[in-house]
Amino acid sequence: MSDSPYVRRLGTLALDAVLVVVFATLGARTHHDGAVGVSEVADVAWPFLVGLGLAHALRQVPWTPVSGVVVWISTVAVGMALRIATGDGTALAFVLVATGFNLLTLVGWRLLALLVTRRRTPS
Repeated sequence: MSDSPYVRRLGTLALDAVLVVVFATLGARTHHDGAVGVSEVADVAWPFLVGLGLAHALRQVPWTPVSGVVVWISTVAVGMALRIATGDGTALAFVLVATGFNLLTLVGWRLLALLVTRRRTPS
């Protein structure tokens, strides 16, 4: 990513949003016999995207692994709270899958980026 903090923030937000939409797409596809459209994905994604947006609005450096943990927790916690508030399902299996998938993706890419950066930086 660019050295500009604004470009890095926007790139980080975009990557995180894509990963949340991938989660929503896979989930919607699983529960709709493989047929999935924009409305099904949006129905699953929007509460998690709200949580993601909130975390990004509050974080100064959203691309670090520690920030990734905050983004992950906010994404899942706010997403589940909004699903409850709107009458959508929060079955235990869904909560576990959402928590695990978003942990692996939202924190995982940051850890990989940190490892790559450290390998490229001379000791």
